[in-house]
Amino acid sequence: MIDLPSVKDLQAKIAAAEAAKASAALKTQAAEEAEKRALLDRLSKPSGLSDDEVMQKASIIINRAVENGQMSVQVFRFPNHLCTDNGRAINQAESGWENTLTGIPREILEFWRRQLKPRGYHIQYQILDFPNGMPGDVVVTLSWH
Repeated sequence: MIDLPSVKDLQAKIAAAEAAKASAALKTQAAEEAEKRALLDRLSKPSGLSDDEVMQKASIIINRAVENGQMSVQVFRFPNHLCTDNGRAINQAESGWENTLTGIPREILEFWRRQLKPRGYHIQYQILDFPNGMPGDVVVTLSWH
């Protein structure tokens, strides 16, 4: 005789499977949020790199771009939450937008002012995307034209 489960048993199995999926999705979401918080925390603090170390990294990036015939290169991308106004002033190109930067994005600007601007390099911070119509990530582009 074939043992066929009741509809009630099937519904209970389905409910248990859906609960397990939901629980796994919540754990994944919590892990992603924790990673995001850790990244924001790391990016909001000083890098600890010296000007010489940053110059060495910049030289590699710039030389690679030049070898590929480029006149500019994206050097950094960061979440708009590292701006005190979530990127609004950058998006509006407001005077004083630089004052909204924190952490490593601010370090990059200060390094450019000290080391690269006197050598003729230009820097630009701009909003890269607009999820749900709001400013998203910010990109930092270095150019030499």
